[in-house]
Amino acid sequence: MINPNYYCVIMAGGIGARFWPMSNSTTPKQFIDILGEGQTLIQKTFHRFTQICPKENIYIVTSKNYRDITLEQLPEISENQVILEPYRRNTAPCIAYANYKIKKQNPNAVIVVAPSDHVILKEDVFTRVIEQGLDAVSSNDWLLTIGIRPSSPNTGYGYIQYDEDKSYDKNATIYAVKTFTEKPELEMAKSFLESGDFLWNAGIFMWSLSSIEKAFEQYLPEVNDLFKQGEDLFNTDKEQEFVDQIYQICKNISIDYGIMEKAKNVKVYAADFGWSDLGTWGSLYELRKKDQNRNAITGNHVKTYDTNRCIINAPKNKVVVVQGLEDYIVVDNGDVLLICKKSEEQQIRQYVANVQVDFGNKYV
Repeated sequence: MINPNYYCVIMAGGIGARFWPMSNSTTPKQFIDILGEGQTLIQKTFHRFTQICPKENIYIVTSKNYRDITLEQLPEISENQVILEPYRRNTAPCIAYANYKIKKQNPNAVIVVAPSDHVILKEDVFTRVIEQGLDAVSSNDWLLTIGIRPSSPNTGYGYIQYDEDKSYDKNATIYAVKTFTEKPELEMAKSFLESGDFLWNAGIFMWSLSSIEKAFEQYLPEVNDLFKQGEDLFNTDKEQEFVDQIYQICKNISIDYGIMEKAKNVKVYAADFGWSDLGTWGSLYELRKKDQNRNAITGNHVKTYDTNRCIINAPKNKVVVVQGLEDYIVVDNGDVLLICKKSEEQQIRQYVANVQVDFGNKYV
């Protein structure tokens, strides 16, 4: 039986610039069937958590701009379960906001916070990890994060170093945290892998409402105090007006930097459930099926010649012919065509900015 005290907060406010032009500011990647499996990323995330939490206990934090598409893609939820941010302020304010809404409903809540756009290949393992984690934080004053056992010296992820001598469960999966490191250079990432006590930071968190409240009061009082002013307004018709006002002056800060890197009661669950944050075209290429030339192709009328190791996205029924490319990204969304080396995909954000300046918001 699903525990009625279990709650989930799904963060879905990103604008998906790294997957432009397939993803754009109108329809970012969390609202796209990016894997071609018949469900968008946010739908897959929501349904994954319905195995763990009552569906009425699942909240979606997103931009006001994405209210309608969220309700359209998730018809199972009520309007009150869509938390609308008027401005982008990173992860700490959106978590504080969700905390106050949930507290009004259930002060005994135990919460998992997760991004809306990650890929989980081993869903049964994921469910078990989250259930074990929620059970652990129900009875311990912990701020628990998920660390993924690394398979490569990936420079696109943050890393968590754990203390092998301080394990908190019989299966040796929950450890004390030593350090957090932002995305490292390649040589440092290689040394992390060799040391054996580093994990990828998955950006998934679990805690009791009381534990995270104490952490906000201690480490981010300036954020907590803003929301506390409207404690009686949450889940009423005055909530949105209040939030719109305080967000104008609310600090822009991540939960990692604001709390997790400072708190003394942070633990990490070392797991492996086929995780990818799907942050780059390269990571999507790795997940997609390949043809005999190692091309990952979406589109029913694509022809390739002397083309290898490319990721190609074409609209349905559009004829696309690609010749002589190796290790390229080719994406056509009807209005925009991108042809870019996979090794240069970090430049895509700059391309988006340049297109916006030269041709307007229509194309971004």
